[in-house]
Amino acid sequence: MRTEPDPTFVAPAYADRSLGDVVPAIAAALGCEGAPAGLALPNAAAYVVMLIDGLGARLLERYAHAAPFLSSLLAHSEPGTAGVPSTTVTSLTSFGTGLTPGSHGLVGYTSRIPGTDHLLNALQWRKEIDPVEWQPNKTAFQRLVEGGASVTVVNKREFEGSGLTVAAHRGADFVGADKVGERIAAVVEASRHRCSLTYLYDGDLDWTGHRYGVASAAWLQQLSMIDAEAEQLREALPHSTRLLVVADHGMIDSAPERRIDVDEHLELRDGVALLGGEARFRHLYCARGAVLDVEATWREVLGERAEVLTREDAIAKGWFGPVVAGVLPRLGDVIVASRGDHAVVSSVDFPYETTLVGLHGSLTADEMLIPILIS
Repeated sequence: MRTEPDPTFVAPAYADRSLGDVVPAIAAALGCEGAPAGLALPNAAAYVVMLIDGLGARLLERYAHAAPFLSSLLAHSEPGTAGVPSTTVTSLTSFGTGLTPGSHGLVGYTSRIPGTDHLLNALQWRKEIDPVEWQPNKTAFQRLVEGGASVTVVNKREFEGSGLTVAAHRGADFVGADKVGERIAAVVEASRHRCSLTYLYDGDLDWTGHRYGVASAAWLQQLSMIDAEAEQLREALPHSTRLLVVADHGMIDSAPERRIDVDEHLELRDGVALLGGEARFRHLYCARGAVLDVEATWREVLGERAEVLTREDAIAKGWFGPVVAGVLPRLGDVIVASRGDHAVVSSVDFPYETTLVGLHGSLTADEMLIPILIS
């Protein structure tokens, strides 16, 4: 039986319990910085953060039977939120920098390179774009190191030196580890240092959800494997080291009949110079003078299937936190956030997205609420 997602939007809990508040809270718990304004974590000699890509809090609650270890931690925790959009590049950068999307500037899976008609795909990056110029702020990892802490990232070897890694996580030592056994061993070794943060990323659940859908047999099996990995990691760590399990966003299955293809509704192309973002959260970069017409057309066509706002209205809602001048043109002139399980695809511009089952990026509870589990 398919569970209908709640169409109600969840506001990001910036400066309270958002993903960007996790590392500052750990810094306080390690004694490196003062207490943060919102999220408070228990003091410890060392912290390990396991970030499970795609494991929303609602998903963990709904399918707790497949993750007995992780779900056992729910009773002693409150969920946090992703930032907006609820997508990996934005969330991982908020986590690594401690900043809101409007400050760090990675505002979507794809976003406009200002002054051009090209998009930056932040997972693939472009060689001509310097990630330090794109995200020039000091990271939270760098600040921790400057405060005397040891910070290590354990991730797949292919991500070492990538544009996203440099933009979001520079300042940490990088340890490449592709298999579960070597990942756990690397984390245990790194966390031997007192006053340390070790960050472990696992992206397999997200990939499985995109490919097969949430609650598919493959997804449930993958969740069980990750649960076993988390439990094994906890058992391998000393009691003095805290394990914190978080996620970057949740996920929603979107059936083909719940999707609008802009290439089958050509009126949606009128006045749009460049289509960005992703299926659940679109950035529309408009031709000069076309913003209000584009907003009106998209509202009429999509109706209750999405929230359609001008950039200024989305900023006023606080979706991106404070937006600095250099980030402003990366945001769409018109923002389209899907409700329920609807999506906006383009079979011409983003054909791969049309093959995906699970999607994320918008502000529903299934996408926005993330677990913050302490063991």
